[in-house]
Amino acid sequence: MTSEITLFVNPTAGRGRGAHAAQPAASAFRDAGFSVRTVLGSDAADALRRARAAVDGGTGALIAVGGDGLVSLALRAVAGTPTPLGVIAVGTGNDFARALGLPVRDPAAAGRLAARALKDDGARAVDLGRVGDRWFGTVLASGFDSRVNDRGNRTRLPVGRFRYNLAMIAELAALRPVPYRMTLDDGTERETEAILIAVGNGSSYGGGMRICADAELDDGLFDVTVVGACSRTELLRVFPTVYRGTHLRHPKVTTYRTARITLAAPGLTGYADGEALGPLPLTAECVPAAVRVLAARRGLSKGD
Repeated sequence: MTSEITLFVNPTAGRGRGAHAAQPAASAFRDAGFSVRTVLGSDAADALRRARAAVDGGTGALIAVGGDGLVSLALRAVAGTPTPLGVIAVGTGNDFARALGLPVRDPAAAGRLAARALKDDGARAVDLGRVGDRWFGTVLASGFDSRVNDRGNRTRLPVGRFRYNLAMIAELAALRPVPYRMTLDDGTERETEAILIAVGNGSSYGGGMRICADAELDDGLFDVTVVGACSRTELLRVFPTVYRGTHLRHPKVTTYRTARITLAAPGLTGYADGEALGPLPLTAECVPAAVRVLAARRGLSKGD
């Protein structure tokens, strides 16, 4: 194992927390005897190119310092390679780190944990989702939640999460079920009207909304949550329970477990790890042990 590691940094993550987090994370690795180099990019494509170059160059680990968006880029660089991934979670959602049981918004603690795991060869293999050549660690979203993303991304003001709160209000006003065709790995095609369908490699998205609450990162299967046709009033009543995962017991919610799924529906974009994948139809497969992460095995759980 090389003693050099690469910090892959998004300086704008969490309204600037990414830039401030790099130093304590780097110090934790240097204190553990590693040399540290830092990779930044002028944009997402440039950052990904630089991260892949670091992996191809034999870095001992790629350490993502940022939120789920940066982790998504990092996964594209390390998936399918022996290079382990560390996560210094300082973004807004941090759902991949939550699923791994890692420290959130504590870069020094996260750096120490990752350095210790790397020194002890403690990297653990976890599954990833894959759509074409795109990898994801948490949840593939489609339906109401992806429409909120679409609307929020089209809106310049206000800035921050409030923009998406307003987008959610607007989408609630226009709420309607979508006719889906869903094909699981047994080949059976199911047609259903639903408010949303979420495909979980991990259990949560949106900063702790446990939409696929029973999903585990190392079982080789997706957990699929289907929220059936319902009224705005009923959706608003159920929504708070998603943070506890108890929405899965609601009669309008159906769940499946599958290694592969195809979703088709008119006018919807799929999002994974908060990033747009493209319009449906999309086919996702769960790839077992696709990446090695610097996390304790006890962290590979259903949530925090």
